[in-house]
Amino acid sequence: MNDSRAYPPRPILAVSAAIFRDRQVLLVRRAHTPARGLFTLPGGVVEVGESLVEAVKREVVDETRLAIEPVTIAGYREIMARDAEGQVEHHFVIMAFAAHWCAGEPVLNEELDHYCWVDPGAVAGLATTEGLARLVATARDRLSGVSA
Repeated sequence: MNDSRAYPPRPILAVSAAIFRDRQVLLVRRAHTPARGLFTLPGGVVEVGESLVEAVKREVVDETRLAIEPVTIAGYREIMARDAEGQVEHHFVIMAFAAHWCAGEPVLNEELDHYCWVDPGAVAGLATTEGLARLVATARDRLSGVSA
């Protein structure tokens, strides 16, 4: 399978999950570039034939072994990077879900090197991917408006 993510012919669709347990959100730290050393949400690329909900559940299991229940879309992020010549080297559209933790304790795959459950208000004080604190706050607010 050719899964080249560099210089894609079109944007790549991905998903992530703001997973809440006991009023805390799970953050994971990326072990490899481009986001190496930054905290973010678990997630990854949607596969052909997979719904967004199926993809986010699968990606969370792949990265953390957690079972989750995605509830609603919390927002999206668009990541685009150009090389020195101005060519689009990476272009991702990431649909972020607000989700409830269902079962398990995090066991990280090789893409991640650390995890923590944190108060959503503490996210802004960490080294994170762009816009993460706002996305987590939106996810928390959307979950509080939905009966569990």
